Amino acid sequence: MFIAVVVYLGRDGYVDAEGGPLSFLDTLYYASVTVTTTGYGDISAVTPVTRLAALVLITPARILFLILVVGTTVEILTEQYRQLLATRRWRRRVNDHTLVCGYGSTGRSATAALLADGVAPDGIVVVDTNSLAVEEAALAGFTAIKGDASRVAVLEQAAVERADSVIVTPNRDDTAVLVTLTARELNPDAHIVVTVKERENVHLLEQSGANSVIDRSAAVGRLLGLATRTPRALTVIDDLLDGRSSLELAELAPVSGPDGSLEVPSGVSAIEIIRGSERLLYGSVAGSLQAGDRLIVARPCEPAGASDP
Repeated sequence: MFIAVVVYLGRDGYVDAEGGPLSFLDTLYYASVTVTTTGYGDISAVTPVTRLAALVLITPARILFLILVVGTTVEILTEQYRQLLATRRWRRRVNDHTLVCGYGSTGRSATAALLADGVAPDGIVVVDTNSLAVEEAALAGFTAIKGDASRVAVLEQAAVERADSVIVTPNRDDTAVLVTLTARELNPDAHIVVTVKERENVHLLEQSGANSVIDRSAAVGRLLGLATRTPRALTVIDDLLDGRSSLELAELAPVSGPDGSLEVPSGVSAIEIIRGSERLLYGSVAGSLQAGDRLIVARPCEPAGASDP
């Protein structure tokens, strides 16, 4: 605009290829081809005054424009290179992290639960196709990657092959199946947890390699029924689900008692026993714990970072 105004004020000293007077549109055209160094030459300065204006005013404006263009390009390329180096350094050191595929409301709740359980933010990697979700994850302190988690290249960028666990929370069940299949192929040992909308798709996720499948619709329905029939019991479940409460579920190993037998650690209430692939109510096998058993217990919340035996 600056160049167009300068040329328009001195339009009597310019001539176009047709020999006619310059309009303001002509001066805008001249400014654009001059600044971008296109220079068609159909409008040119013919008087000493306009040539001096081109030398003193228009040429510096052209140089400034080129500096801004080149500077912006170099800045973008430098930032991309810096991010590439940072990603490479991160990939070399990351190990046993948790990969969250999908940072919607469910993914955010999952990361909040992980943080409440003592997982450090740098131990969580988020993958999402939405730019705003990726920005929010980065602001929360997580490593955030924009891309489709069903693609091998994206999961490899997130170092899925070294992940300890993978949480899959897409909006579609077919996407969940594809992400689970890809993650399981790249990491046969990861613990994969998936949410599903339709109960009929639970077996598909299990066959795809998911260790745990959460049926969101059924879970919400059961909570609604529980809130109707036994509202006080729902408050206990709320405490278990709320990482900021004083009560939590945990998986522990039995400890040796005074007589050498295995027993439940003190200060906790056993609910179930995991014995191999079986789940046993604690009351049905109390007093007969075996080596290798795992206990599902309710206990007071421990400080962040405390570890289970």
